[in-house]
Amino acid sequence: MADEKTPETPAPKIAPQTGEATAAAATTGSPVAGQKASAPATGANPAATPHATTTPAARPAPAPRPPAAPLPDLAGKTTSPASVGGAAAKAAPAARPAVAAATRDPDDTSPLLTRRAWMGVAWGAFSAASAAALAATGRFMFPNVLNEPPQQFKAGFPTEYGAGVDERWKEKFGVWIVRTPNDVVQRSSGFFALLVTCTHLGCTPNYLSAEGKFKCPCHGSGFRAESGINFEGPAPRPLERARIVLADDGQLLIDKARKFQYELGQWADPEAFLKI
Repeated sequence: MADEKTPETPAPKIAPQTGEATAAAATTGSPVAGQKASAPATGANPAATPHATTTPAARPAPAPRPPAAPLPDLAGKTTSPASVGGAAAKAAPAARPAVAAATRDPDDTSPLLTRRAWMGVAWGAFSAASAAALAATGRFMFPNVLNEPPQQFKAGFPTEYGAGVDERWKEKFGVWIVRTPNDVVQRSSGFFALLVTCTHLGCTPNYLSAEGKFKCPCHGSGFRAESGINFEGPAPRPLERARIVLADDGQLLIDKARKFQYELGQWADPEAFLKI
């Protein structure tokens, strides 16, 4: 019928052009569906033609960069790139004290040490005090021991001594051995042993061979070398003598455990003087 309208045929849809199709079209030079092929103009640069260039392969996305440190406020200041970078580097650690302060206990108000540090100091002091107390207790259990030389010793043979005072045993045993031709009490030649202790306050006298006497350096007491009798200074009595006898092997045997005093008449004892 003449008045009937012929239905319009819809135009075919053109599929969207993909990258691969575009790349293929650009490589082969064939037109893509829905597009008209156009020849490049004479004298035109082939590189400038979009369809004539080769599309590079897809590159991986670059890794994200770390955020830059915030720059300090430098308004009104003369800066340089080096100073800006240095200022940024110095400004970065400023946030550390806040982090350290955030780790402390909420109720810890000490400005210098944390509660844990104070507890460590307290326990250390307590441990030191306990160790000192234990050491003092142990020391109390072991009294002082004074290592004194033996009271009895052999002093060699009589032939080894000459006349006068012999000081070889003064430092080790605290004794002078005197050989005299005539003792003031025994009235005979022989040996006697004098203790090197001043009868005033216990100092040790010195033997002065040029003056023939024993002289105390503490208070000036003097004793005669041939007898040990006091004659000057504050010493109230003569020096004390020690026991002296002959041992079984013929040596002089000195025994400091037994003493003889002149004022008590003890110098007349046979063991206070060895007759030779």
